Amino acid sequence: MKIGITCYPTHGGSGVVATELGMELAKRGHEVHFISYALPFRLKQFQENVVFHEVQMLSYPLFQYPPYTLALAAKLAEVADEVELDVLHAHYAVPHAVCAYLARMVSHSEKFKIVTTLHGTDITLVGADPSFRSLTRFGIEQSDGVTAVSGYLKEKTLEVFDLKRQIEVIPNFVDTARFAPRQGGACNRNHFARKDERILLHISNFRPSKRVEDVVRIFASVRREIPCRLLMVGDGPDRMPARDLAEALGVGKWIRWLGQLDAVEDVLCVADLFVLPSKNESFGLAALEAMSVAVPVIGSTAEGLPELVRSGETGYLMPVGDAEGMARRAIEVLSDPARLSAMSEASRRIAIEHYDVERIIPRYEEFYGRVCARAPRIPQPLTPPEGLA
Repeated sequence: MKIGITCYPTHGGSGVVATELGMELAKRGHEVHFISYALPFRLKQFQENVVFHEVQMLSYPLFQYPPYTLALAAKLAEVADEVELDVLHAHYAVPHAVCAYLARMVSHSEKFKIVTTLHGTDITLVGADPSFRSLTRFGIEQSDGVTAVSGYLKEKTLEVFDLKRQIEVIPNFVDTARFAPRQGGACNRNHFARKDERILLHISNFRPSKRVEDVVRIFASVRREIPCRLLMVGDGPDRMPARDLAEALGVGKWIRWLGQLDAVEDVLCVADLFVLPSKNESFGLAALEAMSVAVPVIGSTAEGLPELVRSGETGYLMPVGDAEGMARRAIEVLSDPARLSAMSEASRRIAIEHYDVERIIPRYEEFYGRVCARAPRIPQPLTPPEGLA
């Protein structure tokens, strides 16, 4: 098949999933075309059957903000016509699903199908905002096939937008061979901690929904009971407030701020616990990657995270905002080597049995096949969605 993928190329779960999906599809012989304003951050080297198409922005004094969505739609149509796409896969309902619809309306070919994958904040934050609600609903309705990364997100989408259409749950995935327990090489605990110290780890985009300051509070409480260090991977608006809190709590010198990293597996392998106290987490890809490396998760019961993390088996989940409760659970696990070992083994096993790339990618292939086998869509008049006339 010839598959187009449009996504945000920056660090974040949706971009990671879209890029890894495309690369795995290419390995299976599909022709994959990425279309975005920049090269996806995990697409760093040449791969057979993968082509990147950069969206060129028009610079014109009239535009205070360059119209990226229109430029993207034009590029999607151009690529669809040039290579005769079978499927155009949009990751995020807004703007990508809407841009895909517009591209099909102006394309010379009505052949390609639109598949949209919902990742979370495109529904719970952006899409649910009154100013975007009708546009998000329109993009979902005009897609030939829609997937969600968790059961929670599927039900939330149907509820928020009052939809009757089918949405298929295909969870996020992980390459368990790449994200595997290991020692030596780039995985060296001595870089970060003494032999008698435990290592806690957090990875995110440091946005308010990730509750990064709670990570610092959890660590401060654990540090009072157990010698440990905290590694913070990522960057974003809450980095400086979290650093200020760390200094105020007197734990700043035991925290390493590592910034954004592409090869997070080189850091995950040194961790004892992964901390994810998010307010919004439709799935928790970073938590899955930690579990694959046999690192248990201490986190919140936010949204779809309980579908991934089995509290009491692969870690513990507490209510959003209960930093002290998460700290208590972390102390319990780190103080009991047998429990930590059992949770580590369970985390790795669950990742392999349910979320390995070899299990999930065929589900996308089968979904594409079903969508493409449906009767051709009847072209609709290019009218704006409700509220935009």
